[in-house]
Amino acid sequence: MQPVSRNLMIFVAVVIVAFLAYGVLTMKDNRTLPDRVGDAVHALPNLDKASEKLEDQTPGQKLGDAIKDTGEDIKKNTAPQ
Repeated sequence: MQPVSRNLMIFVAVVIVAFLAYGVLTMKDNRTLPDRVGDAVHALPNLDKASEKLEDQTPGQKLGDAIKDTGEDIKKNTAPQ
């Protein structure tokens, strides 16, 4: 196989993976109202998290919230006492 065609195939594969990742991260939130309320009830000890659970969120937004929450937890647990 020639280097040009191999590079083109790699580029096409990367573009396809990028489109698939974008599609997954922007999917509609399909949870039902009881699912959302249940998630909010489980997050009630932290009111900010509870309000986030009631909103429509894409998987990308949920991932961003999880990363932010993890960072806050690490910051809180490693703060000098």
